Amino acid sequence: MHLSGSITALATPFLASGELDLEAWRALLKQQLDGGTQGVVVAGSTGEAAALSDDEYDTVLRIAVEEVRGRIPVLAGTGQMNTAKTIAATRRAAAGGAQFALVVTPPYVRPTQAGLVAHFRAVADQGGLPVVLYNVPGRTGCDLLPETVAELVDHPNIVGIKEARAEPERMAALLALRTEGFAILSGDDPTASRAMLAGADGLISVGSNALPRTFRRLCDLSRAGDAVAAAALDAQVQEIYAFLGVESNPIPVKALLQRAGFGHGLRLPLLTLSSAHTDTADRLAALAQALEAQSSRDSLAA
Repeated sequence: MHLSGSITALATPFLASGELDLEAWRALLKQQLDGGTQGVVVAGSTGEAAALSDDEYDTVLRIAVEEVRGRIPVLAGTGQMNTAKTIAATRRAAAGGAQFALVVTPPYVRPTQAGLVAHFRAVADQGGLPVVLYNVPGRTGCDLLPETVAELVDHPNIVGIKEARAEPERMAALLALRTEGFAILSGDDPTASRAMLAGADGLISVGSNALPRTFRRLCDLSRAGDAVAAAALDAQVQEIYAFLGVESNPIPVKALLQRAGFGHGLRLPLLTLSSAHTDTADRLAALAQALEAQSSRDSLAA
């Protein structure tokens, strides 16, 4: 499978008691499939992977693989602070049926660029899954530079990168490395359309949890080079982009999902959305519903 289009970094729904809400998890997966999502990430940072036990990780991955039934790729978040632990987590994801591993740069430890090359090569060699690199220095304190990515693109088991830096210069440098076997995926919702218009293969999105049809439509328009229509749709989502950043991810998107009937809350140390943003969340949940209906109509008419 070549990774492209609208891929959702899924949030993990919880019951009010704090346990996994497996009914909501299945419903969220169905909503994503019905909305045209072209891939899902299970237990990434948006999925609160660090708050899941090994058994819970296995459970959400198993259900995702069962629900998707090969129709779209399932990526599993497997990145850890240490290479051996990342390899073990990647093997666990492979045993659970994932098709790809999304491997973030090791957080907190701040390896050198040479250390990153050695780390990703080891995971690709020994983890048992095709690896998608993930660069999000705002969370990890570590920036995977384009010249370092260039040392990894020829590895047969390294198949893409999710780049969360928003600068057009960073995306341009990565696009120069794109091949049929190495996908360039935006990891930044607000600039993803620009990246795809420039040649990126797709987006791994937070917002598409709540707006799967809208993000599929945005990706289709952008990847087709329809800059005018893509810009018009992108403009309608700007308020939601801004809202998704008012508190740490996935707090805002889980507020939208809760208003749509998917789960209750987060696990400590993350708290639910503060009361200062409640009215905005209510209004934007209604906007998301309207945008989904509009995107459905526009897709049918296209």
